[in-house]
Amino acid sequence: MAVPYPVEPMLAVPGELPQDCDEYALEVKWDGIRALAYVDGGVRVSGRHGADFTSRYPEIAACMAPLAGRRAVVDGEVVAFDPQGRPSFARLQRRMHVTDPAGARLLGHLPVSYMPFDLLHLDGHTLLDLPYRDRRELLDSLGLGAPPYLPCEPEVLEATRRQGLEGVVAKRLDSPYLPGRRVEWWVKVKNLLTTEVVVAGWRPGKGRRAGGVGSLLLGMYGEASPGRFGFQFVGHVGTGFTDAMLEDTHRLLKPLGIGQSPFSSGLPRQITKDARWVRPEIVGEVAFTMWTLDGRLRNPVWRGVRIDKVPAEVRREERE
Repeated sequence: MAVPYPVEPMLAVPGELPQDCDEYALEVKWDGIRALAYVDGGVRVSGRHGADFTSRYPEIAACMAPLAGRRAVVDGEVVAFDPQGRPSFARLQRRMHVTDPAGARLLGHLPVSYMPFDLLHLDGHTLLDLPYRDRRELLDSLGLGAPPYLPCEPEVLEATRRQGLEGVVAKRLDSPYLPGRRVEWWVKVKNLLTTEVVVAGWRPGKGRRAGGVGSLLLGMYGEASPGRFGFQFVGHVGTGFTDAMLEDTHRLLKPLGIGQSPFSSGLPRQITKDARWVRPEIVGEVAFTMWTLDGRLRNPVWRGVRIDKVPAEVRREERE
């Protein structure tokens, strides 16, 4: 069987640690972006929806060196680590839009790592129907440096919290791999609340930010009223930006300007005052403390643009 390309990654649902923990294993939830590596003479890399990441992350090809002469499809996460060895989405953000990191002299300055966690195809054989436990054993035998999977115990989640990690993913040991599906066999358990949002507009900055972006107006897709789907306002964010992030965001939004609000319903004047509206095409990620009763993000902090996400898929995730 030929190596399939591209494969849409299987996705997890949000929730808590499973009650029947003996049936699951835990993986660290790395603060990065999903990437699949296809080894067949050379190495190609794709993200969600078939996005070509091959030139963006040449480090993945080096990681696949032990598979020389073999054919495989590996699922994993691209992660950038800070000087203290902690995953840093802010550092990864600086690589996301660079298609030639070697030419931009970023490979030494802002390296990324590849964290393999699943094996979907090997030497002409599809592994999608094999249990997760068996796929992991095969992956671990290949010498790719895959991080270990761990017992499903509350102490493991607590250890990730103490280390400042994003959380864990609980994966059922007997689960097959269903490309493109979000299923309850995989459960993401977060230490920090984060969510994707769609940028719908921005308000001009003041003082040091004068002439650029002061804050972003954010939305998600959902039920605007019973039986009516729409694009809903969920808050605005003005913190968490570096100067470089503000400049990059302004550059991305400037050509998307439109003359009216893209939201399905009207907003109070205090929110729309001085707003610059844009086509809702840019997806970002924020950290926040909680959802308010009126469906707004409380204390959101900007984490960066997500080029691996599609705006129409951005909806509120509820914990079980």
